[in-house]
Amino acid sequence: MSCPDHIKTKLNVSRETLTRLETLADLLVKWNPRINLVSKSTLNDLWSRHILDSIQILRCAPQKSGHWVDIGSGGGFPGLVVALMSAEPEAPQKVTLIESDQRKCAFLRTVLRETGVKASVVTERIERAVPQEADVLSARALADLTLLCEYTERHLQTTGTAVFPKGARWQKELQSAQKSWSFDYEVVKSITDPEAVILKIGELNRVGSHTP
Repeated sequence: MSCPDHIKTKLNVSRETLTRLETLADLLVKWNPRINLVSKSTLNDLWSRHILDSIQILRCAPQKSGHWVDIGSGGGFPGLVVALMSAEPEAPQKVTLIESDQRKCAFLRTVLRETGVKASVVTERIERAVPQEADVLSARALADLTLLCEYTERHLQTTGTAVFPKGARWQKELQSAQKSWSFDYEVVKSITDPEAVILKIGELNRVGSHTP
């Protein structure tokens, strides 16, 4: 599934990376009827809705990070796309994808094998997976921010950054999460959805807890 020319300009990636992303798109279209990796209604807008959206998450995160962990990876957005960006200068050194669904993990591993990209796929529930000590933690369309903070506490190292894309209700989610958690945050406007943002979160602590 070739990338439309108007999206190529926005992607701004090397030919090697574009070839890998096109392999992902081809395999996603092939697998999706059986596994429902993404909503069928979004397939026609796959390059903007899923791939470009994932790349902007990478580009607003700390560059050249050590260990990037994507939780609830599903069809691979954003974590698999981040892994496929390994030839780009902003790419992390290591990527781990955590997904509990074995069929979706099979898809993730197939794309990695077909593109020759190295990344770890962990078939486990997020709350049971070994703490990852991530430098960057990402999740897309997985849970509300309060629950994401629980996962962040488990898998992100104390100096790390979490990057969570959120839709039009992001302010309500933020206010709700702040009842249980204290954290620094930055709001980055999405380039693919005028109502969406990417929340960059760090310095996470439970409300009432004391960090020396």
